[in-house]
Amino acid sequence: MNPARRISPHQVALIGFGAIGRALAAELGKDSCYRLAVLRRGGAALPQEIRALDTLDALIAARPALVVEAAGQGAVEAYAPALLEAGISLVITSTGALADDGLLHRLVLAAETSGARLIVPAGAVGGLDYLTAVAGLPDAQVRYTSRKPPAAWSEELRTLGHDPEALASEVVLFEGSAGAAARRYPRNLNAGLTVALAVGPALADVRVIADPAVTGNTHEIAVESPAGSALMRFANRPAPDNPKTSLLTALSLAHAVRRHFASLVI
Repeated sequence: MNPARRISPHQVALIGFGAIGRALAAELGKDSCYRLAVLRRGGAALPQEIRALDTLDALIAARPALVVEAAGQGAVEAYAPALLEAGISLVITSTGALADDGLLHRLVLAAETSGARLIVPAGAVGGLDYLTAVAGLPDAQVRYTSRKPPAAWSEELRTLGHDPEALASEVVLFEGSAGAAARRYPRNLNAGLTVALAVGPALADVRVIADPAVTGNTHEIAVESPAGSALMRFANRPAPDNPKTSLLTALSLAHAVRRHFASLVI
């Protein structure tokens, strides 16, 4: 009888330790098969079990099996190229950064050359497997709609002459391509760009709506293709310590990490 095989913990590094990074670390910390490190600039002391890294060079030298970016779009441009060129696979939280076609091409090329993987998680939405399956069909069309309460778009509504506190019906703030939407609202439409990456930008239309009928961030994906029709709606609850992001975000990132290392992938 063979002795039980000992499995070494997976080395995972996070870029950023804000609300999303902390929630992800807590979720992965439930499983003893991960060892975490964090690259960040300053801040409060990290939990004892998490290794602190202070430079990109130190992160690359640590040779983690996977890095998760959770520090905003600027971090994607600052760190992603070097990590992928070094052969280190990367999960990108701030997918809105990939609206920059030049940056996206550079990252994909770096991953192809080094053998690393550039991973886009589902984030605040689901159904990406369905979207990628129908994307190659002729005449497939996808519409992504973001609905948020008026308070989330106060400045934009006032610019259009609306009182956010007295809004009685929905107002369409934007309708167009996913790339244009992500550039206009770089902190608010990661989900829309994720959908566009799944199906291809030519197939995805985006609408941004201030809607007094919703109480939280709501994502709708409508699909028409020769394979059939689909309508997906996600009304996500906010994270307890950061109402600007959904609770689902950290859970989706944790799933992406676990899936990366899994023997059975669903």
